[in-house]
Amino acid sequence: MTLERLRIFVAVAERQHVTAAARALNLTQSAVSNAIAALEAEHDVYLFDRVGRGVVLNQTGLAFLPEARAVLARAAAAEAALADMSALRRGRLTLFASQTIASAWLPRRLAAFHAAHPGVELDVAIGNTREVAEGVLSGAAELGLVEGEIDQPLLDQTVVGSDRLAVLVTPDHPWAGLRRLEAQTLATQAWVLREAGSGTRSTLEAALRNADVDPAALSIAMTLPSNEAVLAAAEAGAGATALSESVAYGSVAAGRLVTAAFSLPERPFRLLRHRERYRSKAGDAFVAAME
Repeated sequence: MTLERLRIFVAVAERQHVTAAARALNLTQSAVSNAIAALEAEHDVYLFDRVGRGVVLNQTGLAFLPEARAVLARAAAAEAALADMSALRRGRLTLFASQTIASAWLPRRLAAFHAAHPGVELDVAIGNTREVAEGVLSGAAELGLVEGEIDQPLLDQTVVGSDRLAVLVTPDHPWAGLRRLEAQTLATQAWVLREAGSGTRSTLEAALRNADVDPAALSIAMTLPSNEAVLAAAEAGAGATALSESVAYGSVAAGRLVTAAFSLPERPFRLLRHRERYRSKAGDAFVAAME
């Protein structure tokens, strides 16, 4: 049984004439007759009574007609759904993003994408850089957004933005009044940091190594799993921290934290996409909007 045979059956049933159905379907009369005969033979039934030059549904045909129409309607709905997704009138895009990007950089861009494609559902999950990369590799997410670089040949990486980390301390911290903070001094005070595997932690550790400071020399008082928790602990005086300037903006503006005089390099935001997995139209549109 095929959709084409069902269409032919319904057309003949509605017109009660093979020639009229063939004309409506732009088929030859023999093609229509052969399709009906094949459908009947496949299931060992007769669907029509031949009356004069026309055909009339028998009891089997009458029972089968609403089922055939229902199948064709569902097929048409499925085809329309695919057409809508192809035209971005509907669909779903799964995106994983690191915490800093998700909280400070991404929301405005998600809003712009939604305004352009309101029928596309955006499913966003948040993790650290390592978790985001693993999500894209496994197929749990079509796209990922992370800080820094990922060493993974199966992932295409496109730079879509950037930010800068700042070393942050409370206003009464010994580093707060220094005009210049030497790299070797960084190991003399306690720190509150994001977890290993986060882009923020990796960026800080790379900067320390470039300044000939072993990250293991830092006195880490707390390791916390979110930017918000790190900010709160730093504001409470638990230690110095390093966070994105955009994440810390509110705390600095309110005077709860100040930026210490140690410059950290700019870091890129990278969009990750698996090189070998299926690329949806929604994903293509999101990537284009980010470029």
